[in-house]
Amino acid sequence: MSVFEKLRAAAESLDVAAYSNLMHDDCVFVRHQSGAMLNKTEMIGLLKSMKEAGAHFGTMRRIYENDDILVAHTVSDFPDGSREAVLSSYLLKDGKVVRLETGATPLSA
Repeated sequence: MSVFEKLRAAAESLDVAAYSNLMHDDCVFVRHQSGAMLNKTEMIGLLKSMKEAGAHFGTMRRIYENDDILVAHTVSDFPDGSREAVLSSYLLKDGKVVRLETGATPLSA
């Protein structure tokens, strides 16, 4: 199973443990809203809080994937009614995500 297929299953079901297992110990997440860099522990905490708040990640589409990089797109819905089209770049190392950067476009309802 590809990294994409595992990530998609974890994201769509908001399975934080499965998502965490796909993150390299040195993983860094660069947030598109602020440019802040989160480590793996901080990123998993963010995912947990999003799950608890009722966020929903739509169907993830693979744009490109090889052993070094995965580029994916999804539309996310948030509890406040906002929606974003999110383009994600996952740098891969040893079959795990070592760096994640996102770019998002707000969508009207």
